[in-house]
Amino acid sequence: MENSYLTSAIKQFEYYKSLGDKTIDRLTIEELKKEFAESSNSVAIIVKHLAGNMLSRWTNFLTEDGEKDWRNRDEEFIDDFKSKEELLDAWNKGWKCLFNAVLPLTSADLDTDIYIRNQGHSVTEAINRQMMHYAYHVGQMVLIGKLIKGNNWQTLSIAKGQSKTYNKDKFKKDKSRKHFTDDL
Repeated sequence: MENSYLTSAIKQFEYYKSLGDKTIDRLTIEELKKEFAESSNSVAIIVKHLAGNMLSRWTNFLTEDGEKDWRNRDEEFIDDFKSKEELLDAWNKGWKCLFNAVLPLTSADLDTDIYIRNQGHSVTEAINRQMMHYAYHVGQMVLIGKLIKGNNWQTLSIAKGQSKTYNKDKFKKDKSRKHFTDDL
């Protein structure tokens, strides 16, 4: 139980990454770059922003401020990806940085103070802050993907009209304690 928070947080990060992975996989590079309005973001721009945020927040996060001098946040909102492979490289580089920082943590680290733009957070608060930020943006990515694909979108959750069937299947199984993503 000592590391249940960290285990759960890691599984949640893995879940949000998988939703992003599946969304990116379903879209062409042209679709990834589609903006619905001049002031809106494409999936590609969201990926670039998330990668920049992850690299800044998680590089040496226990010893350096999470807003690095080398980060240029405004450039994250300019899509300059030349290919889907380049986009995926950025996406995976950001997530790798996050997991390299979080996987070695122990419960003893959770109350350690870290800083983001000189604002103090416990490691727990920083993890929660970033998890919610990533969930927010991955949700945007999924929505954009659904809008682009329309009726050709393959759902990433319980399909409309399938809740009763889904629940019936779940209640056929014995009660057990596990993370909800273990069955995905």
